[in-house]
Amino acid sequence: MFYLLEVEDHVRVEPKHFGLPTHEAIERQLNETFVDKVTKELGFIIKVISVDKVEDGVIIAGDGAAYYKSVFKLLVWRPELHELVYGTISEITNFGAFMQIGPAQGMIHISQTMEDYVSLSKTGTLTGKASKRSLSKGDECIARVVAISYKAEQPKIGLTMRQPGLGKVDWIKEEKKKKEAPIMKSKSAKGGKK
Repeated sequence: MFYLLEVEDHVRVEPKHFGLPTHEAIERQLNETFVDKVTKELGFIIKVISVDKVEDGVIIAGDGAAYYKSVFKLLVWRPELHELVYGTISEITNFGAFMQIGPAQGMIHISQTMEDYVSLSKTGTLTGKASKRSLSKGDECIARVVAISYKAEQPKIGLTMRQPGLGKVDWIKEEKKKKEAPIMKSKSAKGGKK
C-alpha cells in the first residue's frame, strides 16, 4: 500500500552540498539518503515529496557535515499482510512465479497459483492439470500478501492466488461470466412466460 509519511529527523547534510541554499541542500541529501532504499520501518521509499520545515543547522566537532532538524514528506510503498495486490507476472520458475507489485516483486509458490495440480510446461508456463488454466510471463493477476520477511537486503513477499476472486485477471472474468450466466437464463425464462 502506498503511504504519504511526514517524518521529523535530523538530516546530515554532507559538505558537497554546502554551496546550495539550505532548503535545496537538504532536499538533495534526502534524495541521496532515502530514495530507492528499503527499511522495515518505512518500506520502499519512492520519492521525497517536500521539505516542510528546517531549523538552524548544527556542526559537530570531528564531523564535516551539518545537521538540520527537518520535517519532510516521503512517498513510500509498504506491503501489508492480507493486502490484495495487483501486478504482472515477471518470471515463471519450476517452483512458482514472481509477480511485480509496485516497486517490489512477490513470489507465488507453485502450490499457491491455482486450485489444481500445477506443473511447469515445456513452453515455460504453469498449467493446471484438471482446469487447463495456464499462467505465463506478462499475465496480469490479483494476489493476497501472506508473508513478509525483512531478513534479506530486499524484503521477501509471499503471495497466494488460491482464494475466491484472486488469480489471473482472465480467470476472474471467466468466473464472473459463469456466475452471471444462470441469472441471465432465469430472467429470460421468466420473461418468456408472460
